[in-house]
Amino acid sequence: MTEYIQVGPEDRVEPKNGVIKLHGPEGFEGMRKAGRLAAEILDALVDHVVPGVTTGELDKIVYDMMIAGGSVPATMGYRGYEKSSCTSINHVVCHGIPGDKALKDGDIVNIDVTPLLDGWHGDTSRMYVAGKPSVKAQRLIEVTYECLMLGLDQAKPGNHLGDISHAIQSHAEKHRYGVVRDFCGHGLGRLFHDSPEVVHAGRPGTGPELKPGMFFTVEPMINIGRADVKILDDGWTAVTRDRKLSAQFEHSIGITEDGCEIFTKSPKGLDCPPYGG
Repeated sequence: MTEYIQVGPEDRVEPKNGVIKLHGPEGFEGMRKAGRLAAEILDALVDHVVPGVTTGELDKIVYDMMIAGGSVPATMGYRGYEKSSCTSINHVVCHGIPGDKALKDGDIVNIDVTPLLDGWHGDTSRMYVAGKPSVKAQRLIEVTYECLMLGLDQAKPGNHLGDISHAIQSHAEKHRYGVVRDFCGHGLGRLFHDSPEVVHAGRPGTGPELKPGMFFTVEPMINIGRADVKILDDGWTAVTRDRKLSAQFEHSIGITEDGCEIFTKSPKGLDCPPYGG
């Protein structure tokens, strides 16, 4: 049986054997601020994701905006990671490392950021296109975003994590796409990664019950081909085994009394390309 604990702003935050934390108003306010900064950073990147830009240059923009916003990059120094964001291009599923690689026309890229602001983590990612995408790439992006939002429609008290998972899996597989199982969403708040694990494929009515005050990410990774992935020798970069395209969107949310609050929604309405910017 799942155990839940109510936590306040002064309580210890260490993870404890899968126990799910339930946060109060102070937590919601902290997550709103962190989530908004994260979304503003992704909004600002829209005009910079163009053919010829390097992922390292994009990462520098992320770093500068985090520092200017009074936060620090949660990823920098996390388990040895050295960058402020993850930049996952084309067949890279997640955790692509920014560097000297320049984007080409038609490349799709997921950019994942997590500012740590006043002790709270705003974790979100979004898809971008350098130039003009192929029809199949654009459709993958659209369906992946639909998967995320259909999952969030199920994020309300009394439902279970399996209801979110099932909504995502059903929509992806209806389009004959693969749902990555190797990575999942997670609880967060004052911790970067906490309970519960949020898988993106499953059966309705299974998993922990959703209760007001739960904070977690939903971040489906959807592949045009098979769901199988492998990790490259750098220990971080995950790619599709069949080298086919992958896409991902991520929001951080809090369960409310009647649904969920999306902490990382774009202030400018730039949640899914084409952005027209």
